[in-house]
Amino acid sequence: MSASVSGMTADWLQFGYDPAHSGNNTAETTLGAGNVASLTKRYKIDLAASADSAPVFLSGITTSEGTRDLLFVETIIGQLMALDADDGETVWSQQPMIQGLAVTTSTPAIDPGRQFIYAYGLDGYVHKYQVGDGTEIVSGGWPQLVTKKPDVEKCAAGLSIATVPGGATYLYVVTDGGISGDGGDYQGHVVTIDLASGAQTTFNAQCSNLSTHLVEDQSASALGSTACPQIKYPFPGNSGIWGRPGAIYDAGTNRVFIATGNGLFDAKDTLFRAAFEPMTSGFDWADSVLALNPDGSGQGQGPLDSYTPGNYQTLQGNDEDLGSTSPALLPAPATSHFAHLAMQGGKDAKLRLLNLDDLSGNGGPGFVSCNGGPSCATSEIQTLAVPQAGQVKPQPAVWVDSHGDGATWTFVATGNGLSALKLVVDGAGKPSLSAQWPAALGGNTTSPVIANDVVYAANGVNVIAVDPKTGTTLWTSVVINGGFHWQSLIVVNGRVYVPDNSAHLWVFALP
Repeated sequence: MSASVSGMTADWLQFGYDPAHSGNNTAETTLGAGNVASLTKRYKIDLAASADSAPVFLSGITTSEGTRDLLFVETIIGQLMALDADDGETVWSQQPMIQGLAVTTSTPAIDPGRQFIYAYGLDGYVHKYQVGDGTEIVSGGWPQLVTKKPDVEKCAAGLSIATVPGGATYLYVVTDGGISGDGGDYQGHVVTIDLASGAQTTFNAQCSNLSTHLVEDQSASALGSTACPQIKYPFPGNSGIWGRPGAIYDAGTNRVFIATGNGLFDAKDTLFRAAFEPMTSGFDWADSVLALNPDGSGQGQGPLDSYTPGNYQTLQGNDEDLGSTSPALLPAPATSHFAHLAMQGGKDAKLRLLNLDDLSGNGGPGFVSCNGGPSCATSEIQTLAVPQAGQVKPQPAVWVDSHGDGATWTFVATGNGLSALKLVVDGAGKPSLSAQWPAALGGNTTSPVIANDVVYAANGVNVIAVDPKTGTTLWTSVVINGGFHWQSLIVVNGRVYVPDNSAHLWVFALP
C-alpha cells in the first residue's frame, strides 16, 4: 500500500482518454522524448483473468487505507478491479453474475465528477460503483439494462462518456456478437444513458424502427415488435458495433458517431428500395457510419445521417467489417473546405476520409456512396490503402503538432505495425491524408496512444515508444511474453500501464 504518488490530478477516464477517443493525453508532463528511454519495469502482477481491454486511472482518491492513485481494469469474466497504481495491490473488486458463456472486452468509464465508475457486467447490465470503495449504486435506475440476450450479445467496445452543450452528461454503451462471434441472434445497438436522470435511449443498427431492447427471434408471432427479423438474413453478422472506443462524441458537430459491422444494409432512399429491394424494411444499417443526437436518438426511424460505401455488399460477403474501428476525429485547419473530418478504418485495409457535416453526400441518411445506382453520391473525400497494409482493428490515435506547424496527424496500427499520416490541405481547400512513415513493429500492434508528443504502442512482445514525426524508436520495453489481443495501454503521470493476454498487468516508470 502507498499514498498517492503523483501529487497531481491527471486522470485517464475512458478508452482513448477523452470523449473523442483521440488517444492523446495532453496533460502528461513527466514523460517525454528526453527521458522516455529511461523507462524501466516497476512491477508486474497476476490478474484473475485476462483484461482484454484498456485500464482507466484516477489520481488522489480517498479510500479506507488513505489517499491513493487508482488503476481500474475489467477482466473478460466481468470482474472490475480497483488497484493501487503504485504497487498493484487490490483495493476492491466487484463481479456481477455471469450469464452462460458470456465474456466482455469492454473498458470501463469514469464520470467527470470522479465519484463513480461504470462497467458492463456479464448479466447484460451496466453497473455503477463508487470509485473509493466499490459500493454499487442500486437506485435511480441502476444497474441499467444493456441487452436482454447477454448469451449472444456482449459489450466488446469501451464505455464512453461525454458532457454536451446544456450540461447533460451521457454514458454510451454499444453491443456486438457474443462469445460465438457472428453466431446467434444478435443485433448491434447503442444504449445512451442520461447520468443525471437515469433515462435511457436505445438505437438499433438492425431494425432501427424499433427503439426498444430486442429479444431473441424464436417466436416472432408471440414476441411481436420486440423481435428483429434480421437474424434470418442468410449471411453472418448483424451490424455489431465493436470498434474499440465504441461511440464517439464530436463537439464540433454536437453529434455521436458509431460504425457498424457486417449484416444487412437496406436503408437506401425510398425510390431505390421500392424498385430493387421491395422485400426489405429499410431500417437496417450494416457496414455504415451513423450520426445520432447526443441523447442517442436519430430522426424518424433512422439516424441523422449515414455513410455507406458503394462496395458494402463485398464487405459483407468477405467479412470485411467497415466498423472494425470507430471513426477517428481529425481537427481540420482553417484552410480546409470541410470543417469537421473523420477517418474510418476497416477490415478491408482501407482508410476513408469523411465529411462529418454531410456523411452521405446527400444531406441526409440512407444513401450509398457512388455504386452507380439511383442512390449514387460521392461522399468520401478520400479513400486510400493502409500504408503498412493489414486489417485496421486497433483504434487510430490523433495528434495535433502544437509545437510545430499545427498539423493534424493520425497513427494507424495493424498486424503489420504502425504508420503515420498527416492531414494536408491543397490550394483549393481540399483535405487529404498523406502517409509519412511506416514502422514495422511486428506482431499484433495495439491501439496507439500519445503523451507529451511521444507515440506508444505494444506489439507481440514489447511496448515501444516512437517519435511521432519520424517513427524513430525512442524506447523498447523488456519482453512481454503474454501477447496481446484487444489490450491497450495508457500513459499517465509518468507511467505506462498495459495488460497482456495472459492475465498480467505490466507497469513501467522512470527509475
